[in-house]
Amino acid sequence: MSKKTRLTFLYLLLTLSCAALFSSCGGSDNNTGNATVSAIADKVWAFSQNHPDGFTLDIRTMTEPQEGIAVSYAATQNSHSRSQLNDVVSHALQHDGYVGGWYNTDNQLYYFDSTRLFEENDLKSALLFGRENGQNSAFILSTHTEVPVSGSVATILERGTLLVGTTGDYRPLSFLEPATGEYWGFGIDVVQEIARYIGVGVSFVKTSWPTLSADVQAKPQIMDLAIGGITITDARKETMLMSEGYLANGKTILCRADEADRYQSLADIDKPEVRVMVNPGGLNEKFANEHLTHATIIVHQKNEEIPSLIAEGQADVMITEITEAPYYVKSDTRLAAPLLDRPFTHGRIGVLMPKGQDDLLQLVNNAIQQMKTDGTLRRLHEKYGLVYQ
Repeated sequence: MSKKTRLTFLYLLLTLSCAALFSSCGGSDNNTGNATVSAIADKVWAFSQNHPDGFTLDIRTMTEPQEGIAVSYAATQNSHSRSQLNDVVSHALQHDGYVGGWYNTDNQLYYFDSTRLFEENDLKSALLFGRENGQNSAFILSTHTEVPVSGSVATILERGTLLVGTTGDYRPLSFLEPATGEYWGFGIDVVQEIARYIGVGVSFVKTSWPTLSADVQAKPQIMDLAIGGITITDARKETMLMSEGYLANGKTILCRADEADRYQSLADIDKPEVRVMVNPGGLNEKFANEHLTHATIIVHQKNEEIPSLIAEGQADVMITEITEAPYYVKSDTRLAAPLLDRPFTHGRIGVLMPKGQDDLLQLVNNAIQQMKTDGTLRRLHEKYGLVYQ
């Protein structure tokens, strides 16, 4: 055998040996990787048996994140049972490290998804990712809230603004300053917090008490919700949605300070010689018509003008709310609210919106609950001189 032939033979032998060695090493790595995936999948499976109602799990630490927005990947859609869990875990390890799961009572199977987690202030991106991956919803972990990827909230996020109806005639809850065109008030601050929670700006839509219900339910829709001094009632909840209450409310009166002792009950007011002034279309007018059948009822179009008209003697009593009366007593020494601590009714003020926006209602309630928990709502009460209950 020539020298050249021997060298060629040795080269081929070395090449084949190395190939065999690398193949053996690669197989070892694959076996190790598969074993790791299977071991993690076993842990996820065991975890799922104790969490049939659903979970999102960080499989790198085997802990449940308490905050974030969980959205599933399309790649692992409809994976179920232990036999398909390895593929889900493998995908999760290559991407974000989260696996979601739940038990389907209809077919008695456990389902699993590789999951992506978004920051809770980035709902827009989470819903967009959900749509791109063929999902129906995203899940907010901290509040256990499911948000449809194509619902009312998604529309608001795409628009970038929350359309808010308000009357602008109800100090200190909602008032439109004529000189500046700016809205201010307790309700205005509350809705700004709600919009911040959702992650959008605010655009105000002028409404009025006589047209409030019609405006909220208008087609095509002109507002996402309405806020101000809107009392939660069964009648409103029959045709619209209302949030949980964020402010205590009740009917009371304003009168001239020098006549405060004259009005100590409804009976004192319900007399023909007493002129009672109300704004049209709201619960104040409804209350007056139902409970003051003998008094002289005067309907005045602009609610914000009535306190001054009472002070000037053009009427004797204004039917108002315990939220509104203190502001005018403080602003005008000619006025008094002698029954402020004895309101005729007791209720709560909430946010009003059209039916069919349950996803928005849930986020509004979440925002209100957060404001109660972190002290924001109490601080706003104090800012406007309102009693926190």
